[in-house]
Amino acid sequence: MIQKYRVFIDGQAGTTGLQIQQRLASHPQIEMLNIDEAQRKDAAARQALMKQADVSILCLPDAAARDAVALADEVGARVLDASSAHRVESGWVYGLPELALGQREKIHAASHVSNPGCYATGAIALLAPLTANGLLQADRPLTINAVSGYSGGGNQMIEKYQQTGTGYAAYGLGFDHKHLKEIQAWGGLSDRPIFQPAVGDYAQGMLVFIPLNHIDGEPLRQALADYYSGQQFIHVNPLNALDERNAPYLLPEALNNTNNMELFVFSHAQQRQCILAARLDNLGKGASGAAVQNLNLMLGLPEATCVNM
Repeated sequence: MIQKYRVFIDGQAGTTGLQIQQRLASHPQIEMLNIDEAQRKDAAARQALMKQADVSILCLPDAAARDAVALADEVGARVLDASSAHRVESGWVYGLPELALGQREKIHAASHVSNPGCYATGAIALLAPLTANGLLQADRPLTINAVSGYSGGGNQMIEKYQQTGTGYAAYGLGFDHKHLKEIQAWGGLSDRPIFQPAVGDYAQGMLVFIPLNHIDGEPLRQALADYYSGQQFIHVNPLNALDERNAPYLLPEALNNTNNMELFVFSHAQQRQCILAARLDNLGKGASGAAVQNLNLMLGLPEATCVNM
């Protein structure tokens, strides 16, 4: 008989929660514990389901996620938090399985796992191997630029874009984006980078860019390829690689509805300038796909089960 595990999503009506539910609907070993609509904000009802669940997934705003963790801790519940509230907190395991050797084992053993941010997933995947190997200095001044589909802003932004067609919009101009702390901490940076994200006039898909001066591209690309060798969900492309069908453009939507991520290094050899780039689905490897990957690891199940839509 196949063993079943019970999962409760606290915040199941949000974008991330809905996509996790869609993925888990066909999971052969997951039984969903659902809360009555009228009790979604009832602390006692939520805590009762947390107590029954093998893992509770939090898809809540940061403040509400902190309150939910307090409820979970009272009953000894395991938690996977999709908010940004605990990504650099002591006692939490960062849920990027490809981050380092042993990260999967840490996730499996943890009672508290923080699901990474979407932009942060791309930035850290590019930075961590290079800072760990000394190819980028931890105090190197860095700028990170990125664009996401409007689904990254949750239900309110989705409704706004679908009703008004707002178009491209830059934000994060206050130097305080919530992903900065985890990018710095898990990307191996001693100094805070400048991070400037934007929302495009399309639903989902993400590109993250890190431009670099006075550096050769191929050693960086090779270091990334070596670091992620054998990884199922991260693919490192050849130097200056672009899909012939779309060149000279790098399109953000190629990996939609998957848990995959592609890494690129574009290099001008004479000028010694590079652009590091990551492509992923902000709702896949950037959110719900990663959450299901982490859930599988926490429960000791095959990692790739139902991570794609």
